[in-house]
Amino acid sequence: MHSKGVTFVKILWFTFVNLKLGHPMEQYQNFKEKSVQGRYVTMESLAKEWLPKHDSLHWDTIGASVDGEKILGLKIGNGPTKVLMWSQMHGNESTTTKALLDFVNYLVSGETHARHLLQNCTLMMVPILNPDGAIAYTRVNANQVDLNRDAKDRSQPESRALRKLFDSFKPHYCFNLHGQRTLFSAGSVAKPATVSFLSPARDPERSVNVTRKLAMQLIVAMNQRLQQYIPGQVGRYDDGFNDNCVGDSFQMLDVPTILFEAGHYPNDYEREQTRYYIFLSLLEAVSVIADNKVEDHPFDAYLEIPENDKLFFDVLILNAHKLQDKIENGEKVGIRFVETLINQKIEFIPEIVEVGKLSGHFGHTTFDASKNTDLERMEEQGLNTLVLNINN
Repeated sequence: MHSKGVTFVKILWFTFVNLKLGHPMEQYQNFKEKSVQGRYVTMESLAKEWLPKHDSLHWDTIGASVDGEKILGLKIGNGPTKVLMWSQMHGNESTTTKALLDFVNYLVSGETHARHLLQNCTLMMVPILNPDGAIAYTRVNANQVDLNRDAKDRSQPESRALRKLFDSFKPHYCFNLHGQRTLFSAGSVAKPATVSFLSPARDPERSVNVTRKLAMQLIVAMNQRLQQYIPGQVGRYDDGFNDNCVGDSFQMLDVPTILFEAGHYPNDYEREQTRYYIFLSLLEAVSVIADNKVEDHPFDAYLEIPENDKLFFDVLILNAHKLQDKIENGEKVGIRFVETLINQKIEFIPEIVEVGKLSGHFGHTTFDASKNTDLERMEEQGLNTLVLNINN
């Protein structure tokens, strides 16, 4: 984080997306919704402070969940280009919701650039599409259906609500906001995929038409911005075609659609730092749209973004044979955390998922069981007992 002087930074914030010097984190803190933090985010979380603060805005109830929870949509701006975005289609993917709240705070701040965005764009935002899944902290809805595999069948009320909104709002762009697990790397290197994007396929051949190309160009713009802050930590999601996925289905309807995936940043399991990078991405994308500069970005640079790989463990233990004689010399223990809802808070419970050579894999934290200092730290986290109980 760099400081360039308070006055200078304030001036630059008005044209935030052109900021080349320093780090805008200090300004972001003015818009971060501090009443909603951590991984467990529900409509009740929003209702405590954020929703009352914005009750004068244009809210619509776009539908109801299986359990009867309201699904709210916020329409803001009066510009000619319409952008539809929805978050928490999967109830346990809350980071993008937090970023969306921050983005709304920015949009209503009265800042010069925020007013520019609202003059050139009309935004429709659904903070939590799957409120039942948010309460239960599950990917699926109350009927145990993955809403992102229900675009064609539309068997669920949440799916029907989103499609009805899409048909009535008639967006020029769609943002499908999700979260991804800590296992993803940005390519085959030891860098986490902190943010990933996808321009979904529109056919089994994964052909690139004008619609998909526009989504790619917008991703290129966001990637260029993010590389200034998290170089090498932006990934490209797999583009296998599935016409029952919402992004693919909207792309098939000739609306450029972008999948956002909020991933892991080192030592940020609450995803508060990743939240910031999603905020930056939203701001950059809407700014490029508002300035009518999407096509200024080379779409072929999209394919230069490394494709996600699954190379990370939350904890990687080297020389584990020193602790457990059932493990062979040279084998490693890979541990991933299971996100578990306990008393309305997400706890990260370690679970051994793989034992072996694990060549080419990395750990967000790495311990060496041949070192006493590491063994002490492992003991503090309950990892020694976990390793000792292998095959017991």
